[in-house]
Amino acid sequence: MSTDLAIPLALLAAYLVGSIDFAVIVARMHGVDIHKAGSGNPGTSNVLRTLGKVPAAMVFIGDTLKGTVGAAMGMVASGVLEPTVHWAFAAGFAAVIGHCYPIFHRFKGGKGVATGGGVLLFTVPIAALIEISMWAIVVKLTKTASIGSLVIVVITIPMLMWQGVDGLSLLWAGLMIVLVIWRHRSNIQRMVSGSEEKVPT
Repeated sequence: MSTDLAIPLALLAAYLVGSIDFAVIVARMHGVDIHKAGSGNPGTSNVLRTLGKVPAAMVFIGDTLKGTVGAAMGMVASGVLEPTVHWAFAAGFAAVIGHCYPIFHRFKGGKGVATGGGVLLFTVPIAALIEISMWAIVVKLTKTASIGSLVIVVITIPMLMWQGVDGLSLLWAGLMIVLVIWRHRSNIQRMVSGSEEKVPT
C-alpha cells in the first residue's frame, strides 16, 4: 500500500479507535449509564467518583492505549523503513478527536487527557511519564482532576521541546492541547467559581 493511501487510512482508523469509549463500556458493565451519572462526563474522573478506583483504572488504561495505538498507526503508515514522527502526532491527534467526539456515542465524549497522554507515551515516553507523575501529585494535593490536567497541558509544549520535538510534530501536539483545553472550558468556569467537583484520592 502506498504512503499516500496509508496515511489517510491510518488517520481514519486512529479516529475510530479513539471513538471507543471505555468509560461507557466499563460503566455499562456495572449497570450504569455514565452520561447520566455524576458529572455526566464519560471519563476517568467521573468513573472514579461514581464507580470507584478499579473501574476508573480500567478506563484510564483503555483511554491511554487509544492514544498509543493511534500514534503507532500514524508512525507505521508513514513508512516502515523511514517512519516520520509527525504522522504519529497527527494520528494521535485524530485519536484524541475520536475520544472527544466519538462517532459511536453520538459525538459525546470525554476531555482527551488520558488519550493525549497515550500519544506522548508512544512519541516521547520520558516526558509522558514525568507528566503522568506530576498529574498524580497535583490531583493528590488538590483532589481536583481538572487542575492536574490543566497543569500538565501547560507544561506539555516545553516538555516536548526539551525532548527535541519540533516542526509539524509540535504543531499537531499544539492542536491536541488546544482541543483538550477547549474540552475543559466548563471545568475552568467551575474552578473560577469555586464549584469544581473533587475526586477521592
